[in-house]
Amino acid sequence: MDAAQVNSVVRHDAALLEDDLRAFLKSLTAAPDDGSADGSAAVCATALHRSLHRSLYTPVSDALGSKVGQQALPPSAGAPGGTAPLRPSMVYWAYRNYRGFPEGPGSEEASADLAVVRRAAVAVRVLLKAAVVLDDIQDGSAMRYGEPALHITHGVPVALNTGSWLITAALRHAADPGVVDSLIRGVGHGFTGQALDLATRSADTRADLLAAPHEERVRFWESVAARKTGTLFRMPLDAALAALGVVEEERHALDGAMRRLGLASQLFNDLTDVVPELGGAKTHQDFDGLGNRVFLELLDSPPRPPRPSDPDGLTGARLKSYVLGHPRLRDTLLDLSAQAVEWKRSAKEAVRGVCRSARSAAYFDVTIERKGHLIDRLHETLRQRSGATG
Repeated sequence: MDAAQVNSVVRHDAALLEDDLRAFLKSLTAAPDDGSADGSAAVCATALHRSLHRSLYTPVSDALGSKVGQQALPPSAGAPGGTAPLRPSMVYWAYRNYRGFPEGPGSEEASADLAVVRRAAVAVRVLLKAAVVLDDIQDGSAMRYGEPALHITHGVPVALNTGSWLITAALRHAADPGVVDSLIRGVGHGFTGQALDLATRSADTRADLLAAPHEERVRFWESVAARKTGTLFRMPLDAALAALGVVEEERHALDGAMRRLGLASQLFNDLTDVVPELGGAKTHQDFDGLGNRVFLELLDSPPRPPRPSDPDGLTGARLKSYVLGHPRLRDTLLDLSAQAVEWKRSAKEAVRGVCRSARSAAYFDVTIERKGHLIDRLHETLRQRSGATG
């Protein structure tokens, strides 16, 4: 099976996920049936259904809908999925790695494992979308993927209810006890990471970070990133591994790899806050807390920031001025981007160590590099800025 054939399988699996997501959405919109047939009951049922459409089904559909700004496989006419935006899933990579590839078009038979994996993939996608809805509310983000955030278009109360409802719907859809248990752990890790991230905006946590030595600040950042962003990588894979009954040794190796990918991704996000070439609309905007790794690195370099007794002095406009005017900023960005590249390389190497075939390794690369290549591009941009060679 050559690269084009592997890519076709990736597209087939991604298209299958999109089909299953549409079926999931359709299943939500069936009119409620209270068992009554009289006219007043029918009127009530109609009003109920319309109300649910306005306050639940429509925002759910908007939350799960494809967003133009997300990284997706380039459209390919005639390929599985056609010209629709397709996003590969780590859930399906695990299935292909441990259960194999089809021998040809239409040759794959339905199996119990595939049925569980399909439900897990939908549940994971729904949970990730729920996380986006809730994260945007907590961060006060008005835009997501180049479009207004759900709480902007539907209001905070409806968006909050939608995100919460999606979590319950996803867990119910997953069905398999092992998968559900894995997803519950992932959701818990994500909420814990978000709590820690929000804490970096408080005066007490800022004072703690300002007073802490560099090594402790780095450990704090990695703990937050592993729980918050790392969960986005670990949860899909762990759910699939639970569905497939993968041995503990390989699950541990893959968990470590996903953790490193999460750290690399969060470092990319932190760096793009201060790199105009890749920061886009969010460049220089996230200066409300001390959770950004760039900020934490610069605290040890002169000029010194405000004293820990004045933690409120290092936020907002003052933090922005301190960071963007820091003489060590350029070198710090370059060093951290190199760290992100190394984390990604190390993670990919670990995954290849458990790949059952070259096809599986190629599938993984397609899945990860749709966004992972931006980490390399960021590092190259910073190297060019600094005049580094080699």
